[in-house]
Amino acid sequence: MPTASRINLGALGKEPGFLLRLAQLQAYSIVLEGLDPDGLRPGAFSVLYLIAQNPGMRQGTLAKHLLIKRAQMTKLVQALAAQNLVARSVPAGDRRGVELALTPAGAALLAAHAPRFLAQGDAALPGLSAGETRTLKTLLAKTLGLQVAL
Repeated sequence: MPTASRINLGALGKEPGFLLRLAQLQAYSIVLEGLDPDGLRPGAFSVLYLIAQNPGMRQGTLAKHLLIKRAQMTKLVQALAAQNLVARSVPAGDRRGVELALTPAGAALLAAHAPRFLAQGDAALPGLSAGETRTLKTLLAKTLGLQVAL
């Protein structure tokens, strides 16, 4: 009989996708504890942060890189625009695209939250040494085909 604190995962305990999903949920719960009542969620933070890093980025490109369905990205961007955090514009040369930029309010919100949000990253990996954390980040980036300097 499994106890409340331990269950037999069987073969699932060896499946990378399953373990990554549980680790993601655990990491997000730790990160969420550190955010203040502005209601900024990890997904919205990621979108704001990447728009700040890539002003003028197309909404579809952002969706592709974050592995978010276009319809979900549209809803998220609409919500951020309604909060006056993101400005959308249609480029003159291609009326099908939507380019994104932070508004001053979006930049201010990001500046207020980024240090705390980004500092939570290593805390979201409890039980790992600094070296193990670097190795995990390197392997995850490699798995995703990202060139990230750690």
